[in-house]
Formats: sequence, structure tokens, C-alpha cells
Amino acid sequence: MTTPTPGRAAYQPKHTVPAARAVKLRKQYGEGETKVVALDDVDVEFIRGEFTAIMGPSGSGKSTLMHCMAGLDAGSGGQAFIGDTDLSTLKDKEMTALRRDRLGFIFQSFNLVPTLTAAENITLPTDIAGNKVDEEWFKEVTNRLGLANRLTHRPTELSGGQQQRVACARALVSKPEIIFGDEPTGNLDSNSSSEVLSILRTAVDHDNQTVVVVTHDPKAASYADRVIFLADGRIVDEMRNPTIESILGVMAGIERES
Repeated sequence: MTTPTPGRAAYQPKHTVPAARAVKLRKQYGEGETKVVALDDVDVEFIRGEFTAIMGPSGSGKSTLMHCMAGLDAGSGGQAFIGDTDLSTLKDKEMTALRRDRLGFIFQSFNLVPTLTAAENITLPTDIAGNKVDEEWFKEVTNRLGLANRLTHRPTELSGGQQQRVACARALVSKPEIIFGDEPTGNLDSNSSSEVLSILRTAVDHDNQTVVVVTHDPKAASYADRVIFLADGRIVDEMRNPTIESILGVMAGIERES
């Protein structure tokens, strides 16, 4: 039993329905002697309204798991679901529409379009989908993220932390079913990293958002409700109400056994 992070109440589940889940999910590269199993029949659920962090040593399969769950890569076997939708049944256009309409993404490299302003980057997925931006929600998100005075700026005119806040706003404005983050604080200093993690924590606590991030940083993972640990393509441990110390203890044990 881990001790809750100071200042945060012990986890109380708001939902039991998974926003996403994997059933015997497998990802294999190559054949024969060159075969590499990145995911080895993984079963996992990501509950709606929770913040989950995925951790593990390099090569453990954590990014592969997120990419397969988010439809950015296809599994070699098993199933990945967003809600009740089995990703393996979708054609390319259907997969593109699902990623655009139902998911939000935050990447280590920000992935902003350099020729667009911050405001245009934030609304880009909604615009591409042909949907109308909820102006009231847009204003709330950009004010909350401290971007109200930066909306006419292009990415090169913004700091790294500001660019990642734009990426967070882009993910939040479309009100996706789930936000996936792949090392979302990997290119940020400690202050900017804390800002981004607080944004994600607030989205879960106040907006009932579902967030799943891959990270190697125990501090980042300590913001989550739950941490799952991978090693050699398998889930080997998990905890709720994580602390930096409890995460470090599990990671040390995994690395000793590897």
C-alpha cells in the first residue's frame, strides 16, 4: 500500500468503465532469430476519468503499448479498444477519423505547425474535422493555460513550455475521450514540466478527462492516480496513489531483475 502524494486525497474511483483497454495485445517485429516481442499478450484497462502513467526500463514496450492503444501502430495480435471500438476492425480512413475525433495527443516534440499561430494550432484538429470550435470552452482552456496573450504568436515565438501548453490546449479543446501523452515533459525544464503535469492533473480532477502518459520520470508519474510498470513487454507491477519514492523502489526492483 503506497502513501498518497502530499496534498492529494487517497484515490477514489469515479468510474469503472474503461476508456481504453487491451486484450492479449501483442506486438512482434521480425521473424525467427531476429524476432523481437515488444508486447507479450498484454491485458490492461485505462479507466475513464483517471490519470495513468506507464513506466518501465528502456525497451520495455511502454511507448509501443501507448502507440498501439492510440491507433498510431497496429498490434500483431490481440485487441486494442477505445471505448467499445476494436481498433483492429478499422480501415485506414476510419482509424484516421477516430484519432482525430475521439483522441487527444501530446508529444515530447510538441508537433505544432510552424506556419500557424498558437490559436490556429489549438483549433487545427477541430477545423480539419469540419466541426465548430466551442468558443466558450476555447476561452476557458486558453485562459487556464496562460495562453490568452500568446494566441497570435507562432511556435518560434514561444518558449518550450509555452509550446507544450499550446499542445495541451489542442488536446483539451476538442474534448476527446482520452488524451495520450508520449513523454510530454521530456523536452521541458522542471518548472515547465510541473506546469504541464498540473494541467493534466486538473483536466482529470475538474473536467473528468482520461489521461494516459508514457514517462521515464518518477516525478511526472507521481501526478498520476495509477502507475503501471512494464518489463520485457509485460506488465509486471502497478500501484495507486504513487509517490516518487514508491515509484523509484519498484523501478529499482525491476532493473535488478532484468
